[in-house]
Amino acid sequence: MAGPTTAERGERRRESSGPPRPRHFPRPSVRTIVILAVLLVVLGGTAGWLLYGSDWLRVRSVSVSGTRVLTPAQVREAADAPVGEPLISVDIAAIEAGLKKKLPRIDAIEVTRSWPDGIDLKVTERTAILLVQNGDKYVEVDDAGVRFATIFRAPKGVPLLELAVSHSGSSAASLRRFGEDRLVREAVRVAGRLPAAVARDTRLVKVRSFDDISLELSGARTVAWGSGEKGADKARALTALMKASPDARHFDVSVPTAPASSGS
Repeated sequence: MAGPTTAERGERRRESSGPPRPRHFPRPSVRTIVILAVLLVVLGGTAGWLLYGSDWLRVRSVSVSGTRVLTPAQVREAADAPVGEPLISVDIAAIEAGLKKKLPRIDAIEVTRSWPDGIDLKVTERTAILLVQNGDKYVEVDDAGVRFATIFRAPKGVPLLELAVSHSGSSAASLRRFGEDRLVREAVRVAGRLPAAVARDTRLVKVRSFDDISLELSGARTVAWGSGEKGADKARALTALMKASPDARHFDVSVPTAPASSGS
């Protein structure tokens, strides 16, 4: 009679040997535990000294980038960075908040640690899209309607904003309903939708009410824009109207589906 096959013999050996026994690692001695604990304490103390006590990782320089109108010196002064203090302890959020409060021209600021001993300030300034004249000065207004700076000389290419709101009739009702800030934002909305060629020629954005905004262009030309709604449609209609009637002096796109022009 034939004996067991090789496979059967292997199966029997596995059955007889049972499941594999787990490996046991030797328990570390008290001496080893003490040494490891001492090493961890030493490393932690060294790291703490390097970060807080060492002169190597203290603030020595503050760099500024991204400025256009502001100077790096103005930004550094307003930042009031804690030169000489440990770099790790610098309050980044406090510097950012302080800069925005002291320098309203700053739209966004990114403050980062530059190891081993520097602070980097990356500035994004607001851009004026309209100007409000105040006596012999001008107040700059950005694309969010924020009045952020007062200057003595109007920059080229930025139109004036005129709030020609009367205190009677529909104009006064519009002012009571929306408020001056909302009317300014509506003017900004219109200015932001102008075709590039028209924007370059715009000298004045006049607001009589929420629904009555007009433009004064170079060459004694005017544009009745209406409200800030459907700005993209109005921009396309105005571009087509100016191409079709290049000698016209008055354009009306308040209803963009029925634009009109007149004068020559």
